[in-house]
Amino acid sequence: MLDLAVIDQAAAAEISLDPVRARLLAALAEPGSASSVAVQVGLTRQKANYHLRALEEHGLVELVEERKKGNVTERLFQATAASYVISPAAFAALAPDPDRAPDQLSARWLVALAARLVREVGELIAGATAACQPLATFAIDSEIRFSSAADRSAFADELGESVKNLVSRYHDENAPNGRRHRLVVALHPSLKTPPAQAKSSDNRHEES
Repeated sequence: MLDLAVIDQAAAAEISLDPVRARLLAALAEPGSASSVAVQVGLTRQKANYHLRALEEHGLVELVEERKKGNVTERLFQATAASYVISPAAFAALAPDPDRAPDQLSARWLVALAARLVREVGELIAGATAACQPLATFAIDSEIRFSSAADRSAFADELGESVKNLVSRYHDENAPNGRRHRLVVALHPSLKTPPAQAKSSDNRHEES
């Protein structure tokens, strides 16, 4: 079972977005049969079987075991991943194109960049998996609390200049065995923490 899988086919995306089938995928984080997941999701066994066949057909669940019970064979399925991300490739005609209107200060352009990142890395994962090869990636996830909008703007300017200098130092257009890499740097406000959650977090810090 993978930690995460990228869905890049429209039919598989449609299947995964069905509320009943999404609940079945969640229930199949651990192996289960049509009978066992039917009880969890509130379906008849026949209905669960119907949905499981659709999920299996699109590679969202897989058969992990068959058990003989008298004259009956019980089939155990498990979701192919713990979580799924739908790639813009699944909606090719509607996929955003960040090259259409690049704007460093646009939140929508940032989303377009993120969508392209999901699509491209999803394709790379699929190719690396098929070739049984590792995929070289690198990511940084951090959070900064700025004291003012002016500080945030100054940070963005300094970060942009630092990245520009690094790129100019390491980019070699004529390297005979070179391979291009995509670099995306993003900065956006963090989501606000609900007051109850923030208070609970503060209490945990006080107790530690």
